[in-house]
Amino acid sequence: MVALLTKIKEKLKSYNYRHINVRLFIWLYALLILGLNVIASATKYDHYESKQLLGIIVGSVAIVILMLIDYHFILKFYWVIYFLNLALLIGVKIIGENVNGAQRWVTIAGIQIQPSEFAKIFLVLFFAKLMLKYKDKLNTFKILAIFVITFAIPLLLVFKQPDLSTSIVLVVSFCVIMYIGGVSYKLIASLFAIAVPAVIILIYLLLQPNQKILDEYQFNRLVGFYDEDNEVAERINYQQVNSEMAIGSGGLWGKGLHNDREDSVKNGNYISEAQTDFIFTIVGEELGFVGTMSVICLVALVTFECFYMGAHAPDIAGRIICCGIGGIIGFQSFVNMGVATRLLPNTGLPLPFVSYGLSSLLSLMAGMGVIFNVGLQHKKLL
Repeated sequence: MVALLTKIKEKLKSYNYRHINVRLFIWLYALLILGLNVIASATKYDHYESKQLLGIIVGSVAIVILMLIDYHFILKFYWVIYFLNLALLIGVKIIGENVNGAQRWVTIAGIQIQPSEFAKIFLVLFFAKLMLKYKDKLNTFKILAIFVITFAIPLLLVFKQPDLSTSIVLVVSFCVIMYIGGVSYKLIASLFAIAVPAVIILIYLLLQPNQKILDEYQFNRLVGFYDEDNEVAERINYQQVNSEMAIGSGGLWGKGLHNDREDSVKNGNYISEAQTDFIFTIVGEELGFVGTMSVICLVALVTFECFYMGAHAPDIAGRIICCGIGGIIGFQSFVNMGVATRLLPNTGLPLPFVSYGLSSLLSLMAGMGVIFNVGLQHKKLL
């Protein structure tokens, strides 16, 4: 025990604490505080705000703990992380709770969690170690097959929940990981050459009567976004139309948080579950253009700092952790805002660090803790 404590003490002393990324800390907590206030305004129920505040506190503790644990030590348990991820996703299929036709949540020890949110971070950590282990053999068929198979299994489990939006995020993060890891440009070009006709064929198949690729509600969300001449599309687009109207009505400074104005789209209950997927709508209506640009800038700064720390990581594993999680934050934010402004079809993705949701919040804050540890092992660029 004494030897272990001595080793831990020596490791903590070895960190260069000058490299704690204070900028990332400021941008992150500015986003968290802004989100907490908007959640409080988005709903009349206090328990959403209380739970989110609790999540921020627990997440902050996780950040401090994980920041001080060498990420190489965490990555030693990469297969444990992988199989824990699979166990949680399989648990959803066995004992998960079905809500609105989707089975994505599971209750453990009285706590409801959404394993697919944790899967995003778990897979980044797993592939960071796998990439570090096989970096010199990455472009061989055998190693690429290992990567694709180990990724496809959890992806399929998430897709079958069904959760198309999170599946897309996982695919994007996997592409980022493979690119950062050093997949051959020739291979990337070949994949694009295959992907383009494959996507065209997929779209053709989706447009066929009685297609079985997507669930009915997923199909209607995608097709309904472009086809407004039927009742199904009208119901699907209803919330996005109201969201677009609410953001536009906010003007420059917005109508103010907790306002009781009669012309408020939120106060008229035209946006359901505004504290989650459509939280950006509340930002636009109540904080106006200034509020929406503040959120966009803060998300962009958090994403940039993640990639900056990845560029200064001591090895490829640290680079993948920073860029993989940064990519998730950036892409997911873009999609969430695109849905709220009706630029993209309706999906179920939360806005990182702003939307209500403890699984999303805690998984991302834990990921940020690991990124802060990568930063402590900062390497100067040549």
